[in-house]
Amino acid sequence: MAKTQWVSHLLNRGADDDPWAVSSAPITRGQLRSAVAEFEERFRNQGIGEGSSVLLRMTPSFTYVQALLALWSRGAQVVLVDFRLKPAEYAPLIQQVRPQYLVAAADAGGPVAGFRQESDFTVQQLPDGRPAVDGIRLVQFSSGSSGRPKVIGRSADSVLAEIDRHAALPGIPGADDRMMLLNSVMHNMGLVSGVLHALASGATLIVPPTLRPAEVVRLMAATGTNAVYGTPVHYDLLSRVADPPQLPALRLAVSGGERVPQETYVNFRARFGLPISPVYGLTEIGLIAGDLSGTSVPPQLGLPVPGAEVKVVDEELYVRMERSPYLYGEHTDRYTDGWLRTFDRVRQDPATGVLSMLGRADSLAVIGGLKVDLTEVENVLLTHDRVTEAVVTHHEVIEAFVGADPAVGADELTVWCRERLSPVKIPKRFHITRLLPRNSMGKLIRDRALMHGRVLPESPSRAQEDR
Repeated sequence: MAKTQWVSHLLNRGADDDPWAVSSAPITRGQLRSAVAEFEERFRNQGIGEGSSVLLRMTPSFTYVQALLALWSRGAQVVLVDFRLKPAEYAPLIQQVRPQYLVAAADAGGPVAGFRQESDFTVQQLPDGRPAVDGIRLVQFSSGSSGRPKVIGRSADSVLAEIDRHAALPGIPGADDRMMLLNSVMHNMGLVSGVLHALASGATLIVPPTLRPAEVVRLMAATGTNAVYGTPVHYDLLSRVADPPQLPALRLAVSGGERVPQETYVNFRARFGLPISPVYGLTEIGLIAGDLSGTSVPPQLGLPVPGAEVKVVDEELYVRMERSPYLYGEHTDRYTDGWLRTFDRVRQDPATGVLSMLGRADSLAVIGGLKVDLTEVENVLLTHDRVTEAVVTHHEVIEAFVGADPAVGADELTVWCRERLSPVKIPKRFHITRLLPRNSMGKLIRDRALMHGRVLPESPSRAQEDR
């Protein structure tokens, strides 16, 4: 397929008056095509074309999706950056990828204000930008155990192959279905499982303008939603809605990003009469496994989807890929002889082939569907001039065990983190003592249960959940 035809392959499906998406107002496929063509001309006039590298930083909106499709139509490599990143997180990413152009909304970096129909943006050419990596169309970031984000590049063929894997998953929403998307369109599940799959399959995408649970459920009822996509956090909130309206059309609730807690699974099923169906994937390759039949229960992930080749070695999952997904020659230790080491610990049933999640084998934690590198949080704490040691763990929440001057309190460290980290990365509990416990080799203890037993009882400890 030609370098830019892959986008028209998705855009040109359906008649002009067929519905494409609904948020505050509906948009037809013809209106989508017109908006993409308008933005494509605007980008052409700015000099963006085949081989250009563009960083896209906008608040979630239909304009965001239309601009992304237009940039791809121009043959550009698009780097997606979460608009919620703090300057201390955002600046290093710019330095890492050095894009030639920045497409940004005027309000990017502000507070979350829900999903918007439209969003104004500017186009800026940046000095000393480097051109696109050959063949790469989508660039995203994923946390790494070193604290330096991994730069992940995917070709058009990689994205189209993932769309094909979605189509092959039994029970997947298709033409005439109405899919409600709660995942962010800035991340892989929202973008590919939601936006691009809906484009390819003919489904109508429904994106609520607010994530307030009661209003989400009301919109599901009003639109006759057949399937909802979200994370465990979304389903936990939905299960708390008092006296929800009847949802006779709803047949599917899909969750990805992290393992669904048993309590959330039980509560959602009790409230809506529907199980939560798991899907599993990676930013590096997209969808890998899933089960939409309703028979898998946590921590089961389902079978590998057609088109995904996996193996389990010492309870770690490896995925077959044609090339390393990491750009600029980095993270060579994660990809060997055609296999990507995921660092996800799984068990595969020898009789059925079903995968079950056991946890992580490195410092990554998945919170609200987003990967958080605990090493990054430790490094931020260590930049405080009165902090000497830090160990950050995750179980139900992020906890920080901090060796520091006794005068340092949890409030001060919370403010310190808020100025340097996205909200999802900020520890909810701080345990502060002068010195952290170490093992017989002199290394800091990193086991959470052992840390709770070894940190001095009189050390200040403050929970932040209720603040």
